[in-house]
Amino acid sequence: MSDIKSLTKKIKQFRDERDWKQFHNHKDLAVALVLEAAELLEHFQWKNLQEADQHAQENKQAISDELADIAMYLLELADNLRVDLSKAIEQKLKKNTIKYPVEKAKGKHTKYNNL
Repeated sequence: MSDIKSLTKKIKQFRDERDWKQFHNHKDLAVALVLEAAELLEHFQWKNLQEADQHAQENKQAISDELADIAMYLLELADNLRVDLSKAIEQKLKKNTIKYPVEKAKGKHTKYNNL
C-alpha cells in the first residue's frame, strides 16, 4: 500500500470515528484546504525573505502542523473525488515538462505562454 493510500486510510478512520464524513463534502473540503493554506501564509505575511527564514526556523512545529492540515484535507478531497493523487501528480509533471522545457525555462519564473 502506498504512503498516500495508507495516510488517506488513517485520515478517513479519524474522520469516521467522529462521524464527520457528513461535514466533509467536496465543497467544504476545498474551502478548508484554502483556509488552512491561508493560515500557513500568515506565518510569512509582511516578512522579507530573511525574516521569513528566521520565522520558519523558530516556528517549525506550527508550520509543520499547518502543512499537515493542508495535506490531510487534500488527501481526503482527492479520495472523495476518486482522484488517484499519485497518478495525477505524475500526469501533471509530464504536462509541465512539455509546458516548461528545460532549455526555455531554466532559471526563469516566466509563465509557459511567455517563454
